[in-house]
Amino acid sequence: MAITRLGPNQDITAAKIAGQINFKNLIINGDMSIAQRGTSTASISNNALYPCSDRFQFQNGNLGTWTASQDSNVPTGQGFSKSFKIDCTTADASPATGDVLNVAQKIEGQNLQQLKFGTSNAESLTVSFWVKCNKTGNGQVNLINFDANRIISNTYTINAVDTWEKKTITFSGDTTGSIDNDNGSSLFLEWYLDSGTDFSSGTMQTSWTSRSNTDRNAGTTLSLGDSTSNYWQITGVQLEADTSASDFEFIPYDVNLQRCKRYYEMISDGRLDSDGVVATAMCHQTNVIALNYQWYPKRTTPSISQVSGTNFFRFQRSGGVEDFNSIKIYIPNATTGLIYSDDGVTATTGQVGWVNMNSATGYVALDAEL
Repeated sequence: MAITRLGPNQDITAAKIAGQINFKNLIINGDMSIAQRGTSTASISNNALYPCSDRFQFQNGNLGTWTASQDSNVPTGQGFSKSFKIDCTTADASPATGDVLNVAQKIEGQNLQQLKFGTSNAESLTVSFWVKCNKTGNGQVNLINFDANRIISNTYTINAVDTWEKKTITFSGDTTGSIDNDNGSSLFLEWYLDSGTDFSSGTMQTSWTSRSNTDRNAGTTLSLGDSTSNYWQITGVQLEADTSASDFEFIPYDVNLQRCKRYYEMISDGRLDSDGVVATAMCHQTNVIALNYQWYPKRTTPSISQVSGTNFFRFQRSGGVEDFNSIKIYIPNATTGLIYSDDGVTATTGQVGWVNMNSATGYVALDAEL
């Protein structure tokens, strides 16, 4: 009888939905299909953010200006429908010493205990992915064990321009540095694309060693910040405990979305629906409304993430409409809390209604990212 093994952040319901999927992929949203924040973010110049495809962070530290997008261009015949793409819109051919440009995903320590890091039985890890770029050359991939401050690296080669290519890199297990069994950021998988000398003047480390930032981009030759013609895109990212790569493990869209909501949950997005409903609400006091919203369990206590402004939200109730500016969170924890607003509402205590967006540019979400 086959046994379904539960993977990171999965419950029995998700496992049943997934059938015989065993969640071998330590990466969440490796097919780039989930993009709760939207499909494109422009003018990224000095940010470390999650611009579109969930769980994938793009860090640009003053190395030109970029647009990140969820793109429909994908490898032919591989089953993927989306990729993550970055386009250079303002070039920087001479990065300052501390400039950085990379794409990464962080992984919780409690999802990595099966790797047995810090013991003689430490598991090897293999990362596989599809990549496309307008330049040939080498890119560096790093695994960083944050809990032990250790790093291992290798390179992949882009052989042909404007062509999807599959790359596979195998890393040995870390027999020295252990991984904490908690919900913190323990393992960091990153692709370096360009940098200043603070990140490239060292030596690429192909075996586990103490982390030095100067080694993190020592093997990259792409220099993607040097022209506005440059782009880089990726999909089909899989990180698994093995010495070779297996076929990409596709999981149902709803299960993928559930996994992403542990870290970020869009409540209502005015960019998609300018009067979309946020939640039911009640006037708790003359100038305070409480919103009835139960969120998906988060990695940790979430914060409100929003684009707000004058009259971006609306409380509709019997006998009137109240516009207000922003939403707050009160006494939250990982599973529940009170969402409320005291920002411009004047209503009668006890009145019940609902809150909806009142803007085509605003949104409100819960953020518990690593």
